[in-house]
Amino acid sequence: MAPWAGWGAGPAGAGSAGGPSRTFLLAALLGAAVVTAILVRDRRYAEATVTALAAVYFALRFFGVFGRGGGA
Repeated sequence: MAPWAGWGAGPAGAGSAGGPSRTFLLAALLGAAVVTAILVRDRRYAEATVTALAAVYFALRFFGVFGRGGGA
């Protein structure tokens, strides 16, 4: 079975194939942080809040606060 298989709903759903890698989580964290900074610079505070929350989520996943130990 392909390593990405099983990302749907149910017992074979998200995370059953191992979840996102630490590399992906770090890239998503950095990307969300950059987008947040750009949105703040442009004074688009509502959108910046959403991307800041996404950055926090990816940071929590990356550092293993929740999820499967940071997506290993």
